[in-house]
Amino acid sequence: MRTPVFTGSCPALVTPFDQNGNINYDAFGRLIDRQIEAGVDAVCVCGTTGESATMSIREHIAAVEYCVKRVDHRVKVIAGAGSNDTSAAVYLSQHAQDSGADALLHVTPYYNKASQTGLIKHYEYIADRVDLPIILYNVPGRTGVSFKAETYQILSQNPKINGVKEASGNFSLLAHTRFLCPDDFYIWSGNDDQVVPMMALGAKGVISVVSNIAPEVMVKMSHLCLENDFEAASRIQIQYMDLIDALFIEVNPIPIKAAMNLLGMEAGPLRLPLCDISPENEKILRASMERMGLLKG
Repeated sequence: MRTPVFTGSCPALVTPFDQNGNINYDAFGRLIDRQIEAGVDAVCVCGTTGESATMSIREHIAAVEYCVKRVDHRVKVIAGAGSNDTSAAVYLSQHAQDSGADALLHVTPYYNKASQTGLIKHYEYIADRVDLPIILYNVPGRTGVSFKAETYQILSQNPKINGVKEASGNFSLLAHTRFLCPDDFYIWSGNDDQVVPMMALGAKGVISVVSNIAPEVMVKMSHLCLENDFEAASRIQIQYMDLIDALFIEVNPIPIKAAMNLLGMEAGPLRLPLCDISPENEKILRASMERMGLLKG
């Protein structure tokens, strides 16, 4: 029987850049340490929030290597390795494995709009060439393609496929997946505003954007769910909805980087085609952070 890569809360780490556009490893290291000190159960490097889509292959590999070394076995490291090119996904996966990562996160191939059969072949091809557990990543709003529950059912038969980060917002898909797939095909929320309802339907935790600035909150919420105290977890989910909404007022990771910079966390600039948050939305974000006590008014 498979065991979940992690249970609880895992930050989808921002990749800090300096003003010259290079990875700011000092700030990155501080971010990793801060998350672990807050009690997170794993960290995810080079995912959507980490701007992996605008990182070179060399940078991607270096960032994963750095994260693994900085974490130093304190928690699990999940390395983003997805691509719309299956061979590139294998290449990134093998390098992550060689770096000492504990698991892989593989987004559905974007732009190509693969069929369900194509998705199955893509993931089986990768699984045949690595030893690490694979977490699928379903985020159709970005990739243009979504898994079907029947596709999860087929992929769940592969022992190397540990489960899925579900960011479709489709609770019917989640319920049908739980019905069709074995109990050891695990699900994690990919949406900070849906942690509690997804965990009520059997998800094992969250891969979180909000954790970059409020790790203790996401740890407590997810752990209360794991303890079946959904009433207390729901109160936290509702309490932080205003902040969560503000952190997604523009496409991720624009607002979370803005929030981190407001807090002096040196997240740095974004890479084009992403650009700075608008002044109007920064005011909304700042006001929400002030209401939640993260910033002084």
